[in-house]
Amino acid sequence: MEERMMEEFSATVDRWSLLYEWTGPWREYITAALVFLFFLALRGFITRFIFSAILKLANKSKLVIDGKIILAFQDPLKALILVIGIYLSLLALPLAERHYLMLYPIYRTLFIYFLAWGLYNLIDGKNYWSISEKYHIDRILIDFFTKVLRVLIVVLAAVMIVQTWDYNVEGFLAGLGLGGLAFALAAQDTVSNIFGGIMIIMDKPFSEGDWIETSSVEGTVEEMTFRSTKVRTFAHALVSVPNSMIANEALTNWTRMGKRRITYHLGVTYTTPAEKLKNCVEQIRVMLENHPDVHQGTIFVRFDKFSDSSLDIFLYFFTNTTVWGEYLGVKEDVNFKIMDILEAEGVSIAFPSQSIYFENTLSTETE
Repeated sequence: MEERMMEEFSATVDRWSLLYEWTGPWREYITAALVFLFFLALRGFITRFIFSAILKLANKSKLVIDGKIILAFQDPLKALILVIGIYLSLLALPLAERHYLMLYPIYRTLFIYFLAWGLYNLIDGKNYWSISEKYHIDRILIDFFTKVLRVLIVVLAAVMIVQTWDYNVEGFLAGLGLGGLAFALAAQDTVSNIFGGIMIIMDKPFSEGDWIETSSVEGTVEEMTFRSTKVRTFAHALVSVPNSMIANEALTNWTRMGKRRITYHLGVTYTTPAEKLKNCVEQIRVMLENHPDVHQGTIFVRFDKFSDSSLDIFLYFFTNTTVWGEYLGVKEDVNFKIMDILEAEGVSIAFPSQSIYFENTLSTETE
């Protein structure tokens, strides 16, 4: 049985050999087409089965970066397999020698490009945000250095491609040393912004999502680039502030408040008896000391001063929350409770008013 199968296989090979010899001058083109079709099929097989299987295994891994590596190199590898197929199929064609000499630099250039493409995809700040949360690394720091690495990858890939085509890279790099001084003088603002960004990263006065305030802008930090920091204002406008300006200005980070302050004067009418005023001050103080959302570290409620049209009670305390919406809710609740205390004591809130006195009695009679 085995001998019969071997004979049939040998006969099949002989028939294909005769058919190949019969093609004559077309055999190189047929070989090239078969090589290309093989790599095209290989590309589809790897994409559909191999990548899917590896990605499933990577998703089961504890390291999130495994899946990121596969996804980063998926498209470059598919393109590279296709390029290899085209390269080998062209080698099978009866081309002139100068054409063969051109194929290798082109193939090497594309190989470097696809490798740089995969590394560029891999070094994306978003791929490492989970790592920043796990190890408490600032997202701005990760985004900044991933952008630096991406620039280095592009530059190195460009240098390697230039070397592939036998250009004098050393002379070009030496020229950069001379031109670098002129460039630095012409781009002083850009360089100062880059160093300002580095200083911000080292000092870490804010993170993405923080509410900051400077003399020039107030809002939420969305992104920091080499040149500027993008801040979303409360009017929902996006402001780009140069890093050098932020680095040299006084900056308040409101997000990093441990608690949030509420302070104001509450004016009551001059007709309020002293005893009722004392009761109101004491009840407001007790209410704040027992309020679950008021920080108990610092609470001041005092009869402060005699204003032009009111007796002023000074309130100074903090909320436990720093979130704007929750802070407003606590402030509203406290205000309603103060109104209840004033109503229970029969005390009225004062409003600006003036009393005018006439030296002589005015007559209302008409002649």
